[in-house]
Amino acid sequence: MNEREPAPGGLALIEALVNTVDFEAGTDTLDTPEGRARFDLAPGDVPAARALREALRSALTAHAGHTVPGGPSPAELGVLLAVAPLAVTVTGDGAAALTPVPSPAPDLTRRVARAIAESLIAGGWQRLKCCEAATCRWAYYDRSPAARGRWCSMSVCGARAKMRAYRARAAARPGA
Repeated sequence: MNEREPAPGGLALIEALVNTVDFEAGTDTLDTPEGRARFDLAPGDVPAARALREALRSALTAHAGHTVPGGPSPAELGVLLAVAPLAVTVTGDGAAALTPVPSPAPDLTRRVARAIAESLIAGGWQRLKCCEAATCRWAYYDRSPAARGRWCSMSVCGARAKMRAYRARAAARPGA
């Protein structure tokens, strides 16, 4: 569905994880060995990965100014990431990096926490959003100058929404 280029840096991991489910087709690539391999998941890791994915979707949907009906609260992401603490490490040459602290958190959760922290520093976290279309909810990185993108694809989801709005206006006109 997404015709945009992938999100920058570690946000590409988050975008890819959120986009493992296709609501329109009713498929979830985490159900396949290839899909799990992409995130280094064993079959037993899938329920936790799905919970993380849906909490991410909720936060990304909030970035776009709307909510996922019946989904987790965006704050649920904070609860899931709390088990994946990060530390600032500094090397001998003064370079600093965020490093996951050993914890019982799943590896995917630690990688997501690191990606979010790095994107906060770089300033891109709020630009990672979910499509406004209820049948889509695809994650995308909003590169528009004002960061006001609403759909993953203007030619698909955006066009559908605009056509629905046009038809609703036409039906509301007297004599229609």
